[in-house]
Amino acid sequence: MELTSKQRAHLKSLANGIDPIFQVGKASLTPEFTASIADAFNTRELLKITVLKNCADDPGMIAEAVADRTHSTVVQVIGKKIILYKPDKKNPKIVLPKP
Repeated sequence: MELTSKQRAHLKSLANGIDPIFQVGKASLTPEFTASIADAFNTRELLKITVLKNCADDPGMIAEAVADRTHSTVVQVIGKKIILYKPDKKNPKIVLPKP
């Protein structure tokens, strides 16, 4: 899913108020970690992930890999924080601005 700059800004403002619920550590991306994120998208549409200092991988590469594996969209990678968005197919809670 491709986001416009207006939609991306809207999602960033919504993500401002949420805390990270996942942390990528030394083990980096494991299948279990990816499955946990995919499960979290069953109850949330917007996720924030923190990349810890002991993780050697680049946060941008981690974000792209997680988005690809969970069929979500990278909203923003800033420093060690990743914001991902995946709309709920049946009952979307977040209404994006029209392009």
